[in-house]
Amino acid sequence: MEKGTLEIHSENILPIIKKWLYSDKDIFVRELVSNACDAIQKVKVLRDRGELQAKDEDFRIDIESNKESRTLKFTDNGIGMTADEVKKYIAQIAFSGAEEFLSKYKSNDEKDQIIGHFGLGFYSAYMVADKVEINTLSYHKDAEPVLWICDGTSEYELDRGTRQTRGTEITLFINKENDECLDKTHLKKIVSHYCTFLPYAIYLDGERINEKQPLWIKSPSECTKKDYIDFYHYLYPMEEDPLFWVHLNVDYPFHLKGILYFPRMHRDFEMNKISVQLYCNRVFVADNCKDLIPDYLTVLRGVIDSPDIPLNVSRSYLQMDKTVRLLASHISKKVSDSIATLYHTDKESFIKSWPDISPIIKLGILEDEKFYERVKDIIIWQNTSKEWTTIQEYLERNNDKTNNKVLYTSDEKHAASILEVYRKQGIEVLCANNPIDPYLIHYIEGKISPVSFQRIDAEVHENILDKTREKTVLDAEGKTEAAKLAEFVRSKLSEDHIEVEAKSLADDHLPGFITIDEKQRRMRDHMMRINPQESGMMGIFGKKTFIINTNNSLFSSIQQIDRKNPELAKDLTQEVYELALLSQREMGPDALHQFISRSNRILEALTKEALR
Repeated sequence: MEKGTLEIHSENILPIIKKWLYSDKDIFVRELVSNACDAIQKVKVLRDRGELQAKDEDFRIDIESNKESRTLKFTDNGIGMTADEVKKYIAQIAFSGAEEFLSKYKSNDEKDQIIGHFGLGFYSAYMVADKVEINTLSYHKDAEPVLWICDGTSEYELDRGTRQTRGTEITLFINKENDECLDKTHLKKIVSHYCTFLPYAIYLDGERINEKQPLWIKSPSECTKKDYIDFYHYLYPMEEDPLFWVHLNVDYPFHLKGILYFPRMHRDFEMNKISVQLYCNRVFVADNCKDLIPDYLTVLRGVIDSPDIPLNVSRSYLQMDKTVRLLASHISKKVSDSIATLYHTDKESFIKSWPDISPIIKLGILEDEKFYERVKDIIIWQNTSKEWTTIQEYLERNNDKTNNKVLYTSDEKHAASILEVYRKQGIEVLCANNPIDPYLIHYIEGKISPVSFQRIDAEVHENILDKTREKTVLDAEGKTEAAKLAEFVRSKLSEDHIEVEAKSLADDHLPGFITIDEKQRRMRDHMMRINPQESGMMGIFGKKTFIINTNNSLFSSIQQIDRKNPELAKDLTQEVYELALLSQREMGPDALHQFISRSNRILEALTKEALR
């Protein structure tokens, strides 16, 4: 058996770095500025250990463009390099000076963190430059300046430099294909995009670029409401004020900072708009955190910054691993905890925000059981009296009447006639008119059994009956008056599959209404959501029962008309039935034309009768 060592040749690896490592060539600005920040950060670490002297206010990074010489310079007053360090950190591709420095000066203090890790960022310069020069002077006493020159091949030149003060100057000789890299407007856009929140002053041709401080690095106790709102508008200039926000500040088991905002979900809200921005040590990485933020929270806005997030080599996007999943879980927990805190400390604001935040909460419940467990006690519903309540509160008030059933309507306007019956009997009904509510109801039922949800048109609830007025007297044939009325109505309806029941309702004003079994209707509605064009589902699923009110005089009058004009009685019976269908949105579009024709025929007949 033979063992060997893998060899990497720079003449092979450099073309890969130049063409394939980075998805966007503008990233070279981010990489070189990040390296400059790291060089300054190392000075601060050494200063704090007493190894050199430096003032915070003196730290700066300068970017200078020169169209005449076609050069772009990046200058810092950081730690600098000796000739040996240049050969070690620059001439050895993928050897990270940051990693070596961190291992030597190990620190758990977040302010001592270094940005770079892979040792490849410098070579991104060759995506836009034919040649790169490094002019550097180390902080070491009696160090000599060093000049390193390389045209992107495997060979380089090393000579004495000209720099007089500690730090590094990197000069890029921009190739003809990348003229835009010498344009100040273009450069400013790149620097602002990637480097706005870096900790040291960055100047582009003498103009300060990064004066805005990242609010997320502060403690929540140091931030005012105005600070949060102003920062939100800095990130999203055209947005309305956010509803509220969650300030993340985690030190264990990983480092994570950030601010997540709940935006107002207005009609024109763009669900796919740039949402939560991802940073690593204040360096912009990506304009979304798709893998770090659970799907149901992707509508949030804001910033997340963590040095522990696993990035690909080009630091352009996340690599999925256990850390990402733990971060996502923690973010979900912090969001749910903040929502719960708002409910318990400022219920009025919570209720006011509910229309905007409820889609997020409801989706979270359906996608994440742990999320449900944390928010289950703060899910609120509005009843038909415009009051807000939880399911537990509803049951405490109504369970003696509803017997472990939560009565609801999915369309308050179209169910107005039936709702009036419930209202007069003092029975509370909840509104569930959001498209996601059917799925939420089904999920919650599985958690709160034996309690179940029942729509008010699923059956005739015993509490809306007046048993003292039931028509129970038997005739010679052994039939009650109610049964005979139901038979009469059934005989006059044209549909064979409709059942008719006569009930003594507590309210006299309603002639009748339609009921459909709760489970069958849910199945039908589900199938129609899958295939909205299939109107035939209305007949296949959900057998209808026509409930007629024995305490309403309309059908008694129709029975009398039947003795003189059976055809008009038939039309009137069908009309009352279809009016119930129409009011409850159960009439199919194909039946509308016939309904209108019959209505006109009835009006004509009644008008003639009135004129006799």
